[in-house]
Amino acid sequence: MNPLNLTDVFKYVEKNIGTFHEKRLKRLENLKLNDILKRKNPYLFKAKNILTAQDLIRTILDAYLSSQEETIFGDFLEGLAIFINNKVYNGQKSSAEGVDLEFQKESIKYIVSIKSGPNWGNSSQIKKMEDNFKKAKKILHTGSSKMHIVAVNGCCYGRDNKPDKGEYQKLCGQEFWAFISGNDLLYTDIIEPLGHKAKEKNEEFVEKYSQILNKFTLEFGNEFCIDGKINWEKLVQFNSSINLKK
Repeated sequence: MNPLNLTDVFKYVEKNIGTFHEKRLKRLENLKLNDILKRKNPYLFKAKNILTAQDLIRTILDAYLSSQEETIFGDFLEGLAIFINNKVYNGQKSSAEGVDLEFQKESIKYIVSIKSGPNWGNSSQIKKMEDNFKKAKKILHTGSSKMHIVAVNGCCYGRDNKPDKGEYQKLCGQEFWAFISGNDLLYTDIIEPLGHKAKEKNEEFVEKYSQILNKFTLEFGNEFCIDGKINWEKLVQFNSSINLKK
């Protein structure tokens, strides 16, 4: 085990956090109104009594971007975790399906699947992760039948008060960051550098967001509004009719 140098962590974050902002902005720039209208539930928005085109577009746009940002930032945090673990335990990105990180601590080989938060999947997705762990263990035991292997579902934030899941350990938030780094305070130490250039990047994003919001609102009004009112029947037909081409 090598002691963790926080300066290395801060430099990594400052160097790579820009990728998150770039991908976030790129997803926004590449959006098409018809694409997001097809993906969202029009019945829900009607039930919420949304009356203006801009309110509807903003709600749909925000819901789409939120899910996209969670995925993009999750990828960034995964890379950060692997970088930190490599510095401390010489861990490496795993080549096994569904496994993100492999490293050895003392006499134990750990295989880790990294997720953003604790509520990341349904029962079938969790079953898939368990199957991936079993396959990875089988492959590793081929090289060394006596190797002690522990599977871990690591979550970058949140908590789980029952970490022992039988086939694997689930470590969240502070426990996860301490597990991969040996530093109990790392989970708070990494907060500050994540804000590197956040203000200027967000200003650029807000400017583009406002432009897209105005553009989509105009397009929606021209296509799905009559005398200033949302034509819900036409919107539902566009979203769900078997007679319209996808």
